[in-house]
Amino acid sequence: MDSVYRPPQDPLVILHEDAEVLLVDKPAGLLSVPGKGPELADCLLTRIQAAFPDALLVHRLDRDTSGVMIFALTPHAQRHLGLQFEKRMTQKTYVARVWGVPDEKTGEVDLPLIVDWPNRPRQMVDPENGKPAQTAWRVLKDEGDTARMRLQPRTGRSHQLRVHMLSLGHPILGDPFYATGPARAFPRLMLHSEELRFKHPQGGRSMKIRTRAPF
Repeated sequence: MDSVYRPPQDPLVILHEDAEVLLVDKPAGLLSVPGKGPELADCLLTRIQAAFPDALLVHRLDRDTSGVMIFALTPHAQRHLGLQFEKRMTQKTYVARVWGVPDEKTGEVDLPLIVDWPNRPRQMVDPENGKPAQTAWRVLKDEGDTARMRLQPRTGRSHQLRVHMLSLGHPILGDPFYATGPARAFPRLMLHSEELRFKHPQGGRSMKIRTRAPF
């Protein structure tokens, strides 16, 4: 994995904006929040706050993952959305391309996860000490050596989709942590947050924001 942080300089892509919430399409390769050290200061949060000074963090996406991310524009919205994520009231849908093609068309992975301390930030399956993690999956397209899949995490563990796909024997293409050999030889992690469903902090109406995968 290239250890030098070279964040993309794409302009912000606003998917939805109102008085309470802001949804953007995060590019792959950009940190959600600052890392440790000045060389990791550039991130989506600081770019958002340059344009929207009141923006507040609600959740994160991995650096290498692209797609829908929501920010709060008021403390009330941050609390409201934070509770929705905590209580699993939001629904997140991802698109991924994986190595190989699963035998079944749909399924669910239910494997507890814990940080692999000597190799962090890698995570690993640990039936005894891991935290519960569930992912529903569906094959969208058989691409021969690879497959396009829809992934719906029931929980929000770090690297959950990446480790769960690896556990099926189908690592996500371009994954610098879990893919090996030809599965790793892709220009980016082929994982995209395609859709987020949530209840609006003002009034509670259901909202669905989508953005197509760039791969």
